[in-house]
Parts: sequence; structure tokens; C-alpha cells
Amino acid sequence: MTAKFKLCLLIYCLVVFCSVLNAASPDKNVILIGWDGAQREHVIQALEKGQLPTLKKLSKEGKLVKIDIEGEAEQKIKITDENRAKYEKMTQPRKNKEGKVNKPDGKIIDQNGVEYYFVPGKPHYNMSKNTDLFENGLVLDEKVGKRVIELIEQNKDKRFFFFVHFAEVDHSGHKSGENSKEYNDALISNDKWTGKIIDKLKKLGIYKKTLIYITADHGFDEDQTGHGNAPYVFLATNAKNIIRDGRRQDVAPTILEAFGLDLSQIEPKLDGIPLTKEDNRTAAKIGPTEIKKKVKKSKTD
Repeated sequence: MTAKFKLCLLIYCLVVFCSVLNAASPDKNVILIGWDGAQREHVIQALEKGQLPTLKKLSKEGKLVKIDIEGEAEQKIKITDENRAKYEKMTQPRKNKEGKVNKPDGKIIDQNGVEYYFVPGKPHYNMSKNTDLFENGLVLDEKVGKRVIELIEQNKDKRFFFFVHFAEVDHSGHKSGENSKEYNDALISNDKWTGKIIDKLKKLGIYKKTLIYITADHGFDEDQTGHGNAPYVFLATNAKNIIRDGRRQDVAPTILEAFGLDLSQIEPKLDGIPLTKEDNRTAAKIGPTEIKKKVKKSKTD
């Protein structure tokens, strides 16, 4: 039977699968942790300052690699002459195989004279119906972290996949800016609660059979309050088989492979290549040269 999966980054949420796979699959739990809006250069600087001890220790056990985002880092896509026909078509009703007309998910909107293709915010419309647990709206790192620890306790005797989303970095960046103390403090908070999750796994004796992956859906514009051009993030893990840097679309196949799924049986085919495999693609198309941190003393020093 063909397996169909979607790996989504959702807002302020927990997604939990408790699974029993065939005996040939690796006997590993997987926890994917999103540090929403964590700019790669800022993360590296915080690591160098000793502010992210959990991330440092995890990376020493496994790997810390660069992840670049091709295409748009925003949730809405700017309409251009080149893509207009494509997105106008996507706003039209379509018939499914049974002949039923489905309403389009997205629409074209105008913001200050600029047109965008926009999908209204329902990140859970597929995922929430296909998980053992879906919780949205926890928002604060502390609430998310405490709930994850509770759920690990409840599911310690099962094989599980967790997706955990920490949102405070993104919120602090939008409110105070990427180089603000608030943004840096939120990164430290992400690290602290990630550490508490790992401590719980160790206390229960299941850390050695749990793979941890930390990544971000986008970075942040240097010294700004938005992420319109923020394609530079990272992936950190205790997995020892990661061999290279990659692209955002490589994260999903990496994690699905780690969970023991046969990638050749997934339809539609995944765009990415697992970070455990060599990459012979042409260079990623990510726009401007990578942003370097400003020499000026930032508010986080």
C-alpha cells in the first residue's frame, strides 16, 4: 500500500503520533523541535557565547548543519509576471476524481499595491485529523515545554513521533527586532525547554532510543522585525548519520527515513534528499548572498 504523508510546521502546537511499525524499521522515537524564526547567524553567535548549552551538547553528540530555504520564507507569495498564471489557476475551483467541485485553498490579495497569493491560516486542516493528538494555541515556551514533558511520560512505553513548536523567538523578533535582547532571550528559552525535554527522556531511560532534530521554518532579517528575506536556518541533531548541509525540503525525508519509513513508497514523491545521502543537485536558488552579522555591538552583548 502506498503511504501518504505530509510533514508540516504548525503554529504553537504539539503533534503526536504513537505508532507500531514493522519489525524491519529502526526502533527509534523521533522528536522534531521547531525554533520558529531562529536566524542561523544569531544562533551561531549565541552558541559561541555559551548561551545555548543544550544545542551545543546535542550537536556534539550528532551534527549541526546549515539549512537554506529555496523560494519564499514568508507564508504568502508575491505575484510576479512569471508566476501569475500559476497562482491565478490555483485560485480557481477544481473538480476531484468523483466530480465534486472543491473550493480553492488560496486567494490573491492586494497589500499596499502589491499582490500576493495567500492561503488563509488553517495549518491543521489536514494534520489535525491524522494524529493521535493535536494541540494548538499554547504559544508560550513554558506551556509547550511542560505539556511535552507530560505527554512523554504518558507515552514512554510506546514508540512515538512528536513535533514541538516553540514560537517565542518569532514573536520577539516581530515585536523587538532580531538584534534585540528579547530575541536573544527567547533563543535561550528555546534552548532551556529543549533541555528539559531531553532531561525527561533521560530520566525515563528512553533518550538513547530517541532521535532529536531541531530546526526552524525561517530565519529573521538582520536587525529587522520581519523575515521577508530570511532563508538561512539550521538543523541540529543527536543522530550520527547526517553528512552534509542541505535545504529545507531535505528535512522531511531525513526525519521520515529516521523513523523507518520507505521513502520510495511515499506519494507524491518528496522534493528533498535525506541529509544522510550525497547531494548532486545544482546550487540552491536562494537569492541574495548570505547575511553576515553587523560589526556593531548588538543589544544582546
